[in-house]
Amino acid sequence: MGMLPEVKKHYGRLQYYIGGQWVDSSSADIQETTNPATGEVIAEFPIATQADARAAVEAAQKGFLAWREVALRERGKLLFDLRQKFEERFDELCRVLTQDHGRTIGESRGSVRRVIENVESACSAVYHMPKLNEHIDQLANGIDEYMIYEPKGVFLIITPGNIPMHAWSSFVPYALAAGCSVVVSPSRQDPVAAEYICRVTEDLGLPPGTVNLIHGGRRINEFILRQPEVQGVGFIGSTGVGQELFRLCGELGKDSSLNGNGKNCVVIMPDADLDQAAQWLLRGCYGMGGQRCLGSDNVVVVGEAFEPMKEKLVAAAKAMKLGYGLDDSVDLGPMATRDGKDKVSAWVDRALADGCSLVLDGRSPQVAGYKNGYFLSPIILEGAEPGMTSTLDEAFGPVSALMRFGDLDSVIRWHNESNASQGHSACIMTASGKNARKFVKEMETGNIGVNVAVPQPYAFFPLGSKKQSFLGSAKSRYASLRMFLDEKTVTSRWV
Repeated sequence: MGMLPEVKKHYGRLQYYIGGQWVDSSSADIQETTNPATGEVIAEFPIATQADARAAVEAAQKGFLAWREVALRERGKLLFDLRQKFEERFDELCRVLTQDHGRTIGESRGSVRRVIENVESACSAVYHMPKLNEHIDQLANGIDEYMIYEPKGVFLIITPGNIPMHAWSSFVPYALAAGCSVVVSPSRQDPVAAEYICRVTEDLGLPPGTVNLIHGGRRINEFILRQPEVQGVGFIGSTGVGQELFRLCGELGKDSSLNGNGKNCVVIMPDADLDQAAQWLLRGCYGMGGQRCLGSDNVVVVGEAFEPMKEKLVAAAKAMKLGYGLDDSVDLGPMATRDGKDKVSAWVDRALADGCSLVLDGRSPQVAGYKNGYFLSPIILEGAEPGMTSTLDEAFGPVSALMRFGDLDSVIRWHNESNASQGHSACIMTASGKNARKFVKEMETGNIGVNVAVPQPYAFFPLGSKKQSFLGSAKSRYASLRMFLDEKTVTSRWV
């Protein structure tokens, strides 16, 4: 298809969505967001004041009081309508996401498709909720008892810069299904994408204030969470920020679903199809520029597979086309920010200082026509050993660090004992059902892949992270209903 057109060259000064209206902020703190492929500014956006945040919370409380009274069937109809609106704006959302984040158009299509799947999952949740209720007649003489689920209220939803739309859909549709309202506070990395996904809800017919959007940051997010109307927070982002929010929720007695990052790995067994494994690793290590929580930068190769696997991965990585993601022929787009690019380069320097060596150095690629873009091409290291920085800290870029192990038992032992952050995801590539079963059973991590490099759960499954990769009372996606709903038991006597 060639180069797709940008939705807009410049999106102007972004606004907030509060109480069903797009409104300006009085904030003097105005920041810019750039197109990662070109380095050019594509929008300005204000950083919320406490007055802005308070207005959003008040609007959300009014929205909740109205939305919780909407009949269940009507709530379900509106969510089905939301799904249709995402289908209608699918192409526009994909192009905005590529322009604002940097990923390829194919990756954007996959991400928006995940959004639609979450809305579909939320639709099913609406009709499943009545089945959650329990009723027992004549529990004792003349006594009936039943339990009902009720929406809790207003929730703060904090979305990350790497998956601004997918993370939105991991919470917001389920909050709506439960009868709750939200204040969304997205990352500053891609505010245009955050605005456009909010715009899909604009003409849905929700009570004003059911969905609200402001651009905040840690200080404003804490202010919002401290407001008495706010019942809790849904978050996807770094483990460090998740730990801060967890402590604050503990202090305030509020609910949370805090999904952090992790140091993931892909294990290549000697019996794996190495040609296929190399292609899968392109997505697992370099997809979305390596900026995905389910991606991996530890590539653990067992036994005699090491040298042929290295050779095949280098050849496949060298063949990837780098460029602006709106070009349909591009395999790898830029990093989302210049700061993110610099952090990856610094991570590589630390790994080299630890004793790793470079097999493929993608830190200074030349991309014709995009000299100001935040590009990194694939980076491959070898010589990574247990205990090194490169095996413990996430690179969050298009990096693979090759590790040698003698057998699967030693891989599992190293993984489970090495680091509390390694609870997010792990994958194995093998032709052996015995090896696969052992891996699934013994790896202490929440998302397992067998002959896949990105173990992405479908929308009605939770993101099953463990250890420090998850904190809170309920995991995301369908499982977030446990956070948005509260139980009420009724014991009645009529005799």
